[in-house]
Amino acid sequence: MSQITLAAGLADLGLSLPEDTQAKLLAFRDLLLKWNKTYNLTALRDPAQAISHHLLDSLAILPYIGDGALLDVGSGGGLPGIPLAITRPQLPVSMVDTVQKKATFLRQASIELGLKNVAVYHARVEEMSGQYAQISSRAFSELGMFVNLTRHLLAPGGRWLAMKGVRPDDEIRALPEGVVVEQVIQLDVPGLDAERHLIILKAGS
Repeated sequence: MSQITLAAGLADLGLSLPEDTQAKLLAFRDLLLKWNKTYNLTALRDPAQAISHHLLDSLAILPYIGDGALLDVGSGGGLPGIPLAITRPQLPVSMVDTVQKKATFLRQASIELGLKNVAVYHARVEEMSGQYAQISSRAFSELGMFVNLTRHLLAPGGRWLAMKGVRPDDEIRALPEGVVVEQVIQLDVPGLDAERHLIILKAGS
């Protein structure tokens, strides 16, 4: 049943993924729920709900992901980082979380799923180094803090991709000087009866 639900949701998103990729997404869902019993990675316990609220929610931003290296901040249970890494095996995906048990899960999931394009860091993002063309977050913090903590990691011409629920107009108005809103996209996530938005930001010249 879950395979049909995932396939139907992907079709609704306009995404065509090979069967082995869909199987790997479901394997990740199963790993997340298995580890969740001990590690408390997500509030969700229902496998069907995890498809819409985790897999499809993460993949709703796939059309807006470019080719450059991506850093997913505050990855937690690997959302959206691992679904993006599964569907874009050529995309270098780094994930960072300050919580040791979450970083441990991310590493183990990457190994079990055979994700060669994933790097996991147990660190505070403001203490990291490197340059990334894309920096994503899902429910990490308000936009201004997200930008300020990661600005040193954004490569020239890079973009921030912030996943939000209700359109965060107050946060957008309070963005630091020099940060430009490129797009505010309302996402329609199959099976998710809640507002979802993707805020794409860039550093002004």
